[in-house]
Amino acid sequence: MSSNYHLVAAIIVFTLVNMTPAAWASNSERSYSFGVVPQQSAKRLATLWTPVLHYISQQSGIKLHFRTAKNIPEFEKQLAAGEYDFSYMNPYHFTVFNQNPGYKALAVRKNQPIRGIVVVKKDSPIQSLAELEQQTLAFPSPAAFAASVLPRAELANGNINHRSQYVSSHDSVYLNVAKGLFPAGGGVKRTLNNTNPKIKEQLRILWTSAAYTPHAIAFHPDIPPADQSLIQQAFINMSNDPVGKQLLISLKIKHGLIKASDTDWDDVRNLGLELLDKLIKSS
Repeated sequence: MSSNYHLVAAIIVFTLVNMTPAAWASNSERSYSFGVVPQQSAKRLATLWTPVLHYISQQSGIKLHFRTAKNIPEFEKQLAAGEYDFSYMNPYHFTVFNQNPGYKALAVRKNQPIRGIVVVKKDSPIQSLAELEQQTLAFPSPAAFAASVLPRAELANGNINHRSQYVSSHDSVYLNVAKGLFPAGGGVKRTLNNTNPKIKEQLRILWTSAAYTPHAIAFHPDIPPADQSLIQQAFINMSNDPVGKQLLISLKIKHGLIKASDTDWDDVRNLGLELLDKLIKSS
């Protein structure tokens, strides 16, 4: 982990320890869960997101506590049940759970669209998707938007027959491909850049998708408007503060966050995906 990250963590700890009793009291009055899509291991996500949520809690006076799920399908069930007060979810998840239970857009990455990728081992002879014909490929989960939905759609459009094996997270895809257990797998550049450097250096990007609106930071419709606004402003102001900016960089969010509206994800809606329709209709 970089020295910059340790410096940021130390600053946050110092700030939190020296907060006034009144500030702590304010935090304790309102406390919300913040669910993060499990693209990576729970340990890795906690390492990345806990300092961010401490920072947002400090800036907003509203305590956010980190939550995730054991895998993406479980995370989807929890979103369908409205179990998270706030959440960081993939673009397709937002279009689905915006319908029911009604999650609303809060913020989105600025000038940093999401693109799906397919990775192979660095020394693999494979040079095109067509060479994956009849191969078993690794993906995080069926409804992982950029890491699974987009690559599988591209394969289907190219009439490239393949078998899909779901391995629960982006990190698992990268590890399995690096070990040679699968010839290729789906991911996104952000998680590839955030994975273990020893794994990343063994991989090569074979294919990159078109660009789409990236992950949403969203809130449950029951959250009071005043609290929505305070949390939103804290996230958006992060890039104006050296500590906040460094925390965003640790998440590979390069240009900060901006206010989002539900219609920002119309490009994803226009794909007409129905993978999770049964889940929201049964919830």
